[in-house]
Amino acid sequence: MATARRARARFSIAVRHNPAVRQVISTIADDARTPTEYTDAVWDEDDQRWVSDAEVTETTCTAFTGRRLAEHVSARSIVRRVERLDPEVARGQGELFDTRRHHAVFTDSPAPVLEAEKSHRAHAIVESTIAELTDNTPAHLPSGQFQTDGAWLILAVTTHDPTRAVAVSAGAGRHSEQMGTTRRKSISPPSRLASSARRFRLHAPRVWRWQVGFDDLTAALAVTASVVPRQPRPTLRT
Repeated sequence: MATARRARARFSIAVRHNPAVRQVISTIADDARTPTEYTDAVWDEDDQRWVSDAEVTETTCTAFTGRRLAEHVSARSIVRRVERLDPEVARGQGELFDTRRHHAVFTDSPAPVLEAEKSHRAHAIVESTIAELTDNTPAHLPSGQFQTDGAWLILAVTTHDPTRAVAVSAGAGRHSEQMGTTRRKSISPPSRLASSARRFRLHAPRVWRWQVGFDDLTAALAVTASVVPRQPRPTLRT
């Protein structure tokens, strides 16, 4: 954080729930929170579910108080509160009291609280995409041979980037899917390819739950094919 400030850069860091952070959260009044609804749902790692609405607020906090005074860092603490699912409610038992889960962010961003919280969530999406890349082909690195590492890296880029492009083109809410999900829904659908009248036809199931996303993908590919000009075929000379 000190290095970022010396370089005149901003930081946005998710903090763990230690006693000091819980003390700061407990001082926030309920009427100081701003309800918000996300356009794209946010994945909650703790509850393992998608969250579409939450309450956001902010307060001030000082970090590294255990160090010398010159190393103390004071900045904003943005807290996002979401409802926590109670498994007993699904079994027919009523909820005895409201339960909440809090996510704290330590940042010095000058943006409004909702914009700063949205920017931090965008960082999380980028990090999950990078983690997905490193968990696939680059997991073989380093192999001990320079040429082999280069081959694995080329395979990683040539497979990861088009898969991400397919996920984005498949419609809203699909850009955050994992590569395996994208392959199952869009790249390898349960269908067969047939040829008739010099045209290829894809025979898909009559009732398929991901047909809308697949139609959006094919429409985007058709638009791209119509925009990109065809390259002339090379002339062979003897």
